[in-house]
Amino acid sequence: MRHNTITENIMKITIYHNSDCGTSRNTLALIRNSGEEPDIVDYLIMPPAREILQDMIVKAGLSVRTALREKGTPYAELGLDDPNLLDDALLDAMLAHPILINRPFVVTSLGVRLCRPSELVLEILPSPQKGVFTKEDGELVVDVNGRRVGSHV
Repeated sequence: MRHNTITENIMKITIYHNSDCGTSRNTLALIRNSGEEPDIVDYLIMPPAREILQDMIVKAGLSVRTALREKGTPYAELGLDDPNLLDDALLDAMLAHPILINRPFVVTSLGVRLCRPSELVLEILPSPQKGVFTKEDGELVVDVNGRRVGSHV
């Protein structure tokens, strides 16, 4: 299912997900820890429409360039490090090679975030965390009472 607008399902959470990415898996797990089951879009198979991608980038407060992923992508081979490239060219590259879209983007009724680190999703989840959450690497993010812990409080 291709989403036509990012506010299409205003009450539904959508994650643009890559299951091979630990940050994306942690973000999905934090969403589920709030009691929500999001729409999961495997953006490598079904990238967002250009307008949706642009809208997510703007609403997340990013530039197109900061939404580009460099590591493990054809970024260098495509010459995307050229500072003279305009946003349209960068968006064209992202849509032609979805691996260039940084991940995970999450859309909720409260906003849009590029969830790097994964706990940024907590800023836009409509429901509180239901209990303890520990990232895959063992970092405690949410305590047994559902409150954020650590330096990101």
